[in-house]
Amino acid sequence: MIKTVFTTPFNDQKPGTSGLRKKVKIFEQPNYLENFVQSLLDSLEGGAAGKTFILGGDGRYYNRQAIATVLKMAAANGVAKVIVGQGGILSTPAASNLIRKRKVDGGIVLSASHNPGGPNYDFGIKFNVGNGGPAPEKLTNAVYARSREIAEYKTLDADVPSLAILGTFDLAGMTVEIVDPVSDYAQLMEELFDFSAIRDLLGSGFRMRFDAMSAVTGPYALEIFEKRLGAPAGTVLNSKPLEDFGGHHPDPNIVHAKKLYEELMGSGAPDFGAASDGDGDRNLILGRGIFVNPSDSLAILAANAHLAPAYKNGIAGIARSMPTSRAADRVAEKRGIGMYETPTGWKFFGNLLDAGKVTICGEESAGTGSDHVREKDGLWAILLWLNILAVRKESVADIVNAHWAEFGRNYYARYDYEEVEQARADALMTELRAKLSTLKGQAIEGEMVSDADDFAYHDPIDGSVSENQGIRVLFESGSRIVFRLSGTGTSGATLRVYLERYEPAGGNHRQETQAALVKLVHAAEEIAGIARHTGRDAPSVIT
Repeated sequence: MIKTVFTTPFNDQKPGTSGLRKKVKIFEQPNYLENFVQSLLDSLEGGAAGKTFILGGDGRYYNRQAIATVLKMAAANGVAKVIVGQGGILSTPAASNLIRKRKVDGGIVLSASHNPGGPNYDFGIKFNVGNGGPAPEKLTNAVYARSREIAEYKTLDADVPSLAILGTFDLAGMTVEIVDPVSDYAQLMEELFDFSAIRDLLGSGFRMRFDAMSAVTGPYALEIFEKRLGAPAGTVLNSKPLEDFGGHHPDPNIVHAKKLYEELMGSGAPDFGAASDGDGDRNLILGRGIFVNPSDSLAILAANAHLAPAYKNGIAGIARSMPTSRAADRVAEKRGIGMYETPTGWKFFGNLLDAGKVTICGEESAGTGSDHVREKDGLWAILLWLNILAVRKESVADIVNAHWAEFGRNYYARYDYEEVEQARADALMTELRAKLSTLKGQAIEGEMVSDADDFAYHDPIDGSVSENQGIRVLFESGSRIVFRLSGTGTSGATLRVYLERYEPAGGNHRQETQAALVKLVHAAEEIAGIARHTGRDAPSVIT
């Protein structure tokens, strides 16, 4: 029943910030997925034999085929047990929770997160280690090295039974347990937050909308918001997960969740709006007439976390990815708690969380989470917002404005130049690195450069060093510009430019964001020559 298949390496299986993401057509190549899975199993410390893993994905196109492939290969490689979400479904935070709750050896998550799905779009696979968090660079580098020399893989010459029915079955000596993908996660949320207070809020005339974007969080949101919290039927929009996300881009921002955004900005708007992405780890927060940018949301959640039962004794510290605005830094400084700046990628928060250095973490790309799991968690962030609203009995806009009045406002935006030819993007970054030493002391658009560097992270827990994580240009005023190439795309390169201007407490916090940042936009062009390198006179998306 076990068979060995001879194969040849692929040269493009280096995992990015969140595993291996490619077009479905690439994954459908003979032996492509199998090579990567075998490389992963071979690279695990002590091997895969005898271990127990969690397995599930966001339900996008190719998820079912990939689940079957992974199960057959796990059995052929001597894995003792695999716990699978019913139908092959598990949100990323729910998978992290199951890894931790069951105390297993890790988990394989099949997702390309916020990337579009369907036969002509994206698929992804990543491994989460025993703490529930994404694999560290040491492991992903080992997987890549193995993928470049692999000559064979093991699998079963057998079909995998249906994953539709809860229970267990045997697959060539390996136990497969099919579990409800929602129940354990929903129970965890009920333990963290004051569901009674949120239930009272939703029963008081307070109206909310949640857009599941035809992605994995639909069943989770129906269970939590409508069933457990009593929100009216219809509160959850696009609740059925679809293989192609209904033809939409499941990225919870004001561009791709435009219909929800317009509803919250229109007359008769609900009090609160939110959305999550393809695999459930990102979030969008809206109030009546206001969009809360993810960096501000992180800072506001950290400043108010004590209002939820799980964090009533305060938080140990905050961590944010380097490109995320420094709004959270103001909270940490005023509250006298630790503040950590890491590279982009949730895996960099794991050591800090495990060591108890931080409680809440966030990234500007709409990812926020806490020490309850080791992944960002969209529904967690939304529920914490609801808990804060229930306790403070103020509107989203009032809470945001009060926060700016106390801590100041970090005007902030991200400019994405998508699908730039890789060579052109690399040339821009190479040229920019070469001029870093000359920028300090220059006046650009009336702003004096105080420092410029290529960010390197020295992990305070294990001493590891991660270099070339993005270029920072810092100004004496507290403003800054960050340039980096994203690791989550599947076509060409995405150049991301982050613009931030700080307005202290007592300053003008009512400007339109783009107007407040216009000088930094011009400065970014002067520093990096974006139009010259990319051939673009405007970004693809501004968030």
